[in-house]
Amino acid sequence: MQEMSNDKVKDIDYTVVPEAEIPKTLLNAIEEKKKEPFKLSYSDNEELYIVVGYGEQMSGGFSITVDKLYQTDNTIVFATTLKGPEDDTEVKETPTFPYLVVKMEFLDCEIIYE
Repeated sequence: MQEMSNDKVKDIDYTVVPEAEIPKTLLNAIEEKKKEPFKLSYSDNEELYIVVGYGEQMSGGFSITVDKLYQTDNTIVFATTLKGPEDDTEVKETPTFPYLVVKMEFLDCEIIYE
């Protein structure tokens, strides 16, 4: 049994992936899960995609920020925050399903979602 440590070894370079560039297999998985909060990962053995979704929200105007993405000795730590619409922003009152996809170099590590 390995001991898990959340001590940062190094920050991880990543790219936020626009919907048009998400691999089809991953996009299909997101579509299946998006109504409820979810976390998942996908790899093509060259790149690792990490996804977090916040489920159905009652309006638009939400955004997601990456708070942490770093490597420890044997894990990847990933933390995000859902930000609601600004008070002075006009939003559509139709349900939305905010999610975020980040792409990084493939690492064969367990992902810890915070």
